Amino acid sequence: MPLTPLCPSCRQPAQVRRFAASGGAQLELDLCFACQGLWFDPQENTRLAPAAVLQLFELLHAHRGDAHRPLSERLRCPHCSQGLVKGYDIAQGGRYVTYRCAARHGRFSTFGSFMVEKGFVRHLSRLEIEALARRVGTIACTSCGGAVDIRHEHACPYCRSALALLDPEAVDKALERHGRAARQASAQAEERSPEALADALVALERNRAREERERQRERLAGRNSEQFDLVAAGIEFVWSLLRR
Repeated sequence: MPLTPLCPSCRQPAQVRRFAASGGAQLELDLCFACQGLWFDPQENTRLAPAAVLQLFELLHAHRGDAHRPLSERLRCPHCSQGLVKGYDIAQGGRYVTYRCAARHGRFSTFGSFMVEKGFVRHLSRLEIEALARRVGTIACTSCGGAVDIRHEHACPYCRSALALLDPEAVDKALERHGRAARQASAQAEERSPEALADALVALERNRAREERERQRERLAGRNSEQFDLVAAGIEFVWSLLRR
């Protein structure tokens, strides 16, 4: 009988979910919503079918209010328990952090890094960063999750990744690039000013934070309540358009 896989970060049982793979097969991915991470066995991250992306969006949206734990300082492979090696990859969406098993059992990615890898984000312009900075002080880096004070920093001080946003147009282009033949996002290609985009993201994040406070009276110890989560806000923003 197979053992339940453990999250590489918190070492709690991961949720095993089935996703469609290219060629008609299926993949089983290990997800930890509390740590916002996915475990991929070798090559699984490149074999996800485009239709599985919408399924993943739906899951992330459904768990948007879950309490989030910070990643452990030492991540371990769920197969051999060896420490994972932190590294960096570059994709069209920019630079992102990944954690690999030295024995080649697979890799661990945060939800944000996975979105960067698949090109579902675009870099924020300087005007958009300045518009957000007038409304919030600190955001979470899409790539590594580090706190970025966008009033003074226009890139992540920890992984040096450019600040990125999950955006309807970027998602639509990425799905097209991956050859999606099924249901297509009907996001309007209307022009959005930096101020309008900042207002929309702040409103969505405030709504999400309000829902979380209602479900949990005590926030997770050590979490910075003033830190703005671009991944969560972006997922909500895109999902609201996909479901129109």
